Amino acid sequence: MVLPLIPTTLVGSYPQPDWLVDKTILIGNSPPRVRMRKVWRFEGELLGRAQDDAALLVLRDMERAGLDIVGDGEVRRESYFNRFATALSGVDLDSPGIRSDRIGNPTPVPRVVGPVRRLAPVELDAVRFLRAQTDLPIKVTLPGPFTMTQLAQDEYYGDDGSLASAYADAVRAEIVDLAAAGVDYIQLDEPYLQAQPDAARRFGVEAIDRALYGCPVPSIVHVCFGYAYVVSCKPNGYSFLGGLDRCCATQISIEAAQPQLDLAVLRDLPSKVMMVGVLDLADPAVEDPETVSARIRAALVHLPPERLVVAPDCGMKYLAREVAFGKMRSLVQAARTVRRELD
Repeated sequence: MVLPLIPTTLVGSYPQPDWLVDKTILIGNSPPRVRMRKVWRFEGELLGRAQDDAALLVLRDMERAGLDIVGDGEVRRESYFNRFATALSGVDLDSPGIRSDRIGNPTPVPRVVGPVRRLAPVELDAVRFLRAQTDLPIKVTLPGPFTMTQLAQDEYYGDDGSLASAYADAVRAEIVDLAAAGVDYIQLDEPYLQAQPDAARRFGVEAIDRALYGCPVPSIVHVCFGYAYVVSCKPNGYSFLGGLDRCCATQISIEAAQPQLDLAVLRDLPSKVMMVGVLDLADPAVEDPETVSARIRAALVHLPPERLVVAPDCGMKYLAREVAFGKMRSLVQAARTVRRELD
């Protein structure tokens, strides 16, 4: 399918239905790095059926809103991170380790005690289900190897670069299966490139390139300052971003609305299509389409429309569903307005 100029998409997550997860538990905890099974209202086979129903509901919301690239809203996941990271071998989940999160809080994380490998596909069934439900282009997100390294306690490799390489190999194996199943876009979520810029400069691009080596579909690296419900005060500039212009990803995804980012930074990535966040997820109000249109026009000052994709700042997981849907509709209407102006 040929996409329109300035395509619209989500970063990844969308609100999970209240009947699927206990929102009190979900919102009462930081995004989990190990498993948090208590958040689900179902178990076993019923949980799988409920997740299918929720994925279909989310997909239909995206289609009704008019998104150009859709997904399942990550409704099968407790967080963007832990479903994949805890499915790998070499990780002791019964006795997790502890690392500081991006705002300094100690957080339980996977404890690496052996070789990290992907033993079986993680998202393949979810992608097959999604592909069977829509003819629109679909995107799937995976945690990136750099971020998984920063959110693990390593007791085996003894070197972050080596651990990142192992995670990258696991991600690459997953990508091969998902592309074969019909995924149109692969996104790696790498928020810790921003949180740990010194380590990012040492081996972040290398790990990303290793994960995306041979990727047969367009690829995206998403870098953000954290969920709005966790990080309320954000800087207006990235500590690590321009260096991603040399990675092999097709697109780089950034947030810009909530932090009021200086969009001149877009000029630092001249070889990339840029996925720019134009929805402020810290604002519980639904932006009117003209506000979003103005944010799109601001990005176009620094790059041509052929290199622009628009999206929310980050995942919409922690919003009320009606707010998320309203913001999504404003995004689509704003993009259509700017396309007409360009025509």
